[in-house]
Amino acid sequence: MKTKHLLVMIATAAFAASAAADTATVGVTASVVGVCKYSTATGSVDFTLDPSVGGAVSGTLSQPAFWCTKGTSYSITDDNGLNESGTTHRLKHASLTEYIPYTFSYTASGTGAGKSTPVTMNISASVAESDYIDASEGSYADTVVLTITP
Repeated sequence: MKTKHLLVMIATAAFAASAAADTATVGVTASVVGVCKYSTATGSVDFTLDPSVGGAVSGTLSQPAFWCTKGTSYSITDDNGLNESGTTHRLKHASLTEYIPYTFSYTASGTGAGKSTPVTMNISASVAESDYIDASEGSYADTVVLTITP
């Protein structure tokens, strides 16, 4: 009986030795990309310039909006519009070679708070009375391209 018991113990020990556990480690990493994207890529500034009323006129605005990865710093630039003169933004008459200068400003830098927290551009625009008081009647327009860079 001792032999049989000894054989069972040897077999059990051999099985345990062949089924011994081992471990491995796997490193897991991730990188979140710092990006900025316009979520509302269009906006508008509308002026009603009435010489009979006079005074500086602020534009009625529809603001573009954007988001940036949380913690990502951004800067915004513009191209001064299609009708620029140096760094001056100008509205051009639809059929005449006549321009009306206007101011165009916005918050140009900041830090993103994530995709679920859009940022409004905070654009402001105005036309001085002296720039439209003797302007020709008609439609004037300009297009400004805004670029956001993380």
